[in-house]
Amino acid sequence: MNEDTIRLVTIGRILRRRWRLLALLAVVGALVGYGTSVVLMPPRYTAAASVLLPGQWDERELLTQVDIATSSEVADRAAAALGWKGVSGADLQHKVSAKADDGNIIKISGTADTPERAQRLSDQMAQQFVTFAVRIAGGSIDPAAATETEALRKQVADTNRRITDLAAAADPGQTVESVQARTELEGLRTALQDAMKKLEEADPSATGKANMVVMGPAPRPTGASAPTRMQLTVGGALLFLLLAVIGHLAATRVSRRPRTEAEIAAALGSPFLGTVDVPGERSGHEPESRGPRSRIRRLLGVDTRWDVPIPQRSGDEADRRIRYRRVCARLRDQLPAPRRLLVVVPEGDEVARRAAGQLAAESTGDPLLRVVEVSVERPVVPDRDRDTESGALVVVGAGSRTAEELADIAEACADGGHEVVGVVVAGAVRTTRPARTADRPADEATLTFAVHGHTTGGPA
Repeated sequence: MNEDTIRLVTIGRILRRRWRLLALLAVVGALVGYGTSVVLMPPRYTAAASVLLPGQWDERELLTQVDIATSSEVADRAAAALGWKGVSGADLQHKVSAKADDGNIIKISGTADTPERAQRLSDQMAQQFVTFAVRIAGGSIDPAAATETEALRKQVADTNRRITDLAAAADPGQTVESVQARTELEGLRTALQDAMKKLEEADPSATGKANMVVMGPAPRPTGASAPTRMQLTVGGALLFLLLAVIGHLAATRVSRRPRTEAEIAAALGSPFLGTVDVPGERSGHEPESRGPRSRIRRLLGVDTRWDVPIPQRSGDEADRRIRYRRVCARLRDQLPAPRRLLVVVPEGDEVARRAAGQLAAESTGDPLLRVVEVSVERPVVPDRDRDTESGALVVVGAGSRTAEELADIAEACADGGHEVVGVVVAGAVRTTRPARTADRPADEATLTFAVHGHTTGGPA
């Protein structure tokens, strides 16, 4: 699998065979997300107040007003008005934002830990922004100059009224002098009106741009801002689930377990003798089924490999026995008499253990096989009986051990004086129909087991 493209069927196999582990990791991720929402990212609420800017504004002017709305001056004024203990203008600057919307509207948003504080913050920022913007636009005029301007306006208005009175009291005749006087008075009235208009246009406080309006109080938020506690909880569960799936795929990609018969034979440095089939049902003998750690592994479903393909369907028992007999025939052709072999099975490889037992049964004493299980962590093989034994036969399940573990088993055989004469690969299969009645193993067949390199019985 480490050279195959990742397909959906691979993801489905992980979900089917590791669903208990994935469910546990998802629960752990949900707890981590919930804890993050409580400790690091408590719920936040955001309210927004709108400020209308009358008149014509280009894009650059709107961006300038956005910067003013979140400036330190406005934030300091809002902090002073709110009077929150331990909250300064610099703190508020990190909790507020502003943006320009269509229609010359500036939206000022404030974020706080409660809906009420968020509403107050956004309203106060909007009020302080309008006050500060008006001050910049027209509030910087000197009071004396403002008084003088107001007096000038009043004087212009009085002069305009005096001109009206003079025009009404003038000679209504059609003489040249009377017509000329009325014409000059009307010209003077027009000049005064133009001057008054220019005076009003020159006054910044009279322009529409200084008349900003807060469009009502900010609505109180009804829900927390993203990411909410529920989002963090669900996100943590999905993240842990995704990481678990990616971890399974990465572990398979870098796996160094030989899969093919040629790779297994090369790792052991011995010839390949054949492949035998073992029905996929569990056997009652499980060497790794003891202890709390093993029970936890079995409960989580990690006691079996997920990346081993689903067992293929095979024929009946007679067809499977043919494969065992062919392996025995190859051993008889390869070894001189007397043919006595030590069958080495990696500890915990249930498929290989069952295959070795069936192989010993099918050999009917020729060759005479003695089965031992050796630890893959520190393999120890019994010493060779030079008078009776001709070497060692390794039976291993497909994809069950790494190349290093197989090499250690071969080295342990060499240390015990056994020459590895061959390797048999065992694969789990599914039966398609009830097996036919098979012959009972011969009485002289030998089946002896050794655990951790110490035999529990001798050859018959």
